[in-house]
Amino acid sequence: MRLQSSDTQLITALYCRLSRDDDLEGDSNSIKNQKAILSKYAQDKGFCNASFYVDDGYSGTNFNRPDFQRLIDDVNDGKIGTIIVKDMSRLGRDYLKVGVYTEITFPDAGVRFIAINDGVDSESQQDNDFTPFRNIINEWYAKDTSKKIRAVFKAKGNSGKHLCTVPPFGYVKDKEDKQKWLVDEEAAETVREIYRLCIQGYGPTQIARILTERGIDTPVLHAKKVGIKYGVKENELSYIWDTQTVKSILENPSYLGHTVNFRTKKKSYKSKKKIELPPEDWVMFKDTQEAIIDQDTYDTVQRIRQNKRKPSEMGEMSVFSGLVYCADCGKKMYLCRCTTMQQKEYFNCSTYRKKSKNLCTSHQITVEAIEQIVLTDIRKVLSYTKDHKQELLEQLRHNAEIKNKQLLSFQRRELEESERRILTLDKLIQGLFEEKVCGNLTDERFKKLTATYEQEQSDLSEKIKMLRTELSEAKDKLDNIDRFMSLVNKYTGVPELTSEIVREFIYKVIVHEKQKIDEHRTQAVEIIKDKNYGSVAFRLRFHKNPY
Repeated sequence: MRLQSSDTQLITALYCRLSRDDDLEGDSNSIKNQKAILSKYAQDKGFCNASFYVDDGYSGTNFNRPDFQRLIDDVNDGKIGTIIVKDMSRLGRDYLKVGVYTEITFPDAGVRFIAINDGVDSESQQDNDFTPFRNIINEWYAKDTSKKIRAVFKAKGNSGKHLCTVPPFGYVKDKEDKQKWLVDEEAAETVREIYRLCIQGYGPTQIARILTERGIDTPVLHAKKVGIKYGVKENELSYIWDTQTVKSILENPSYLGHTVNFRTKKKSYKSKKKIELPPEDWVMFKDTQEAIIDQDTYDTVQRIRQNKRKPSEMGEMSVFSGLVYCADCGKKMYLCRCTTMQQKEYFNCSTYRKKSKNLCTSHQITVEAIEQIVLTDIRKVLSYTKDHKQELLEQLRHNAEIKNKQLLSFQRRELEESERRILTLDKLIQGLFEEKVCGNLTDERFKKLTATYEQEQSDLSEKIKMLRTELSEAKDKLDNIDRFMSLVNKYTGVPELTSEIVREFIYKVIVHEKQKIDEHRTQAVEIIKDKNYGSVAFRLRFHKNPY
């Protein structure tokens, strides 16, 4: 049993809350107004030892408010005798949670609860009979407000305006036009350095450590230094770069100079948890601000992020980690190292190594062999391209146009057929409903048929989405050729392989199993330079594996 002090020593808690939504109602719900009403009521009714608990800027559906949690802690510690609020909605707008506090938590703790404007007093049972309905009405209000806000945000997002109140690190708002973002050059250079480090082979955790060691300002410290708002408050660890911050910078398409809306959503108006949406659900408006990162660099980093590399137990990673695949099972190949270092590093099929030797073969190949093949290939590409630049450019464009024409024709036909089928299914479902209403179809039969048609519609909708994406990608392939030529011009020579060069030139490396041909062991290795350009195959021919 919890012991309480005498009633004169117990705190009379005067609780105030104001959210951004409540600002729309004017001064009636302001913190100042609430304090005045609560103070006068406590004084008139003779409540002693009054103390304010104030949460300014917190939604009624969120019960993790600082002062509300402090209030509940004091209730649990036996310090509170009475809680007074202006009305029930100040306590919260979730009728289930409010009911738990007013019907269970407060009575069990011997705390009197009063909501002035609603005439609620826990000492009067008659006054409390209508309280649950008030709580439901308050929740309806929160739900309705949430719908209105979402509608405003949707209209704003679809019009091309930025939805975030604070621009991403590297940008600041234009003082004359709050919807316009300007490049913050000091922060932008840090963003560029993060992308450079990623291309050089460093992961987000390593990048965060490097930035911290260099003493580079985190977004929180930089915002404080230049006097701008940032979404996170400063604390004693604000000088340390966080891995998640680096990840968000590496994955943010806004740095391309685009406005990208609807990347996340909230599950419900009661939950603050954000859900990541797939790129096809984003709404993008291109070239709305100056770019900090160019398209080639961004694309390279996204490929690196898709093929995340993990350090081995011995520390370092191969520049090919995450890029080498088995030709037969299609799975990635693992980098293997011997602790004695007597055997050279090699890649092994992950299916063979981790699952079962009956499902695939080892496809073993040394790292040195892959390095030699790729280095030779890149040098040949650079040499040939510079000697036959115009000829190669015309050939690539011609091949791309032919391939695109055939592909586009097929995909457009598939798209049209799928859209027609969806319309047909709509009519069939409508016909089934009419048959059911007329009594010509049983409920069981109706449910079975509609479920089948609706599943087909769902599958077709996914197919249509995929086809539209592929059609959009096909139109970009000619631009990709120009970017590839630009990449080739960037390098005059490649004395050795670096992570940056490998990630920029190589999409994946496919390793076949060794074969014995004419008493010689041969192993085919395919080098895919880009998923849009096809592949160049090399064959490594040897009597004994020289690597």
